Amino acid sequence: MKYHVLPALLALLLPNAAGGTDGALPDFEIAEEAVARGEILPLAEVIGMMQEVHPGRVIEVELEYSDGIRVYEIELITEDGRLIEVEMDAATGAILDTEVDDDD
Repeated sequence: MKYHVLPALLALLLPNAAGGTDGALPDFEIAEEAVARGEILPLAEVIGMMQEVHPGRVIEVELEYSDGIRVYEIELITEDGRLIEVEMDAATGAILDTEVDDDD
């Protein structure tokens, strides 16, 4: 399966994604270092896990620090055209929440 992840998604990673410890580093480097330390899973791996449950085209990704854990928020358009947001534990890949945009 081919994933449609834009390289620009890395630019959306938030400064506090790694606990807000070093504002001097670019956001993608903070996330990259957290992956290297084993604190979070790589984005490609998390998207692969999500695609097994919610196949579709990824349009936006954010990495946030929420309630004491790092969370990937992934917005995608499903194969049937629905816009959904999936929140995943960045350390384990577990799906924490799914929101469907029902603006019909």
